[in-house]
Amino acid sequence: MIKKILVSQPKPSSEKSPYFDIADRYGVEIVFHPFIKVEGLSAREFRQQKISLPEHTAVVFTSRHAIDHFFQLAKELRFAVPDTMKYFCITEQVALYIQKYVQYRKRKIFFGSTGKFADLLPLMVKHKNEHYFIPQSDVHNDEITNLMESKKLRHTEGIMYRTVANDLEGDQPLDFDMLVFFSPSGVQSLLKNCPDFKQGKVAIATFGPTTAKAVKDAGLRLDLEAPTAQYPSITSALNAYIAEANKKK
Repeated sequence: MIKKILVSQPKPSSEKSPYFDIADRYGVEIVFHPFIKVEGLSAREFRQQKISLPEHTAVVFTSRHAIDHFFQLAKELRFAVPDTMKYFCITEQVALYIQKYVQYRKRKIFFGSTGKFADLLPLMVKHKNEHYFIPQSDVHNDEITNLMESKKLRHTEGIMYRTVANDLEGDQPLDFDMLVFFSPSGVQSLLKNCPDFKQGKVAIATFGPTTAKAVKDAGLRLDLEAPTAQYPSITSALNAYIAEANKKK
């Protein structure tokens, strides 16, 4: 019987979220609490990487977090981002977020169409004389490095933000019938907060293959995995799972 669910994401801003429909339909309580949070490096920490931002003529943004922390650190470092700076963004949505900091129409902004870094690369190759700066998280793989080097693009990668565990209060996870994860870091955060966690009858749901793998690698039971061909979203998968689980009771 599923009565209380912990979703490891921020609470939706819209009242039309499918999560609220599920709560009403089945009379379940859904609590939103991100297991991870992103925090920026201090100016002092960034300086230890010995990176000179003024040397760069273009910035590559792979997320909104990258944008926030780039401009925040630039301000702390007293680096006045020049109007001539070019921006290359993983998607149009990320590109539009830049207008939070600069006048969008007066900047040279480029973006990919698929959300994959490899598909953004041809745009950067057309501007092969730029010196690219790529803000990154402390947790990243070598994909960007390998792709940039494969095209011999001059670039610097710098860590500007980190992913950390968002501590839970007391025995909060033990009060839930189901936990929903969206990243491997979220799974690690649970184990950090509750090293003696025993799953028992607590159902675990995940979104994305790497998160599912993290649950299995941690020796936990995975009860629901999305996306699938039948259930492309986590909410559609939850809807079906709760309907079946609560019907049995």
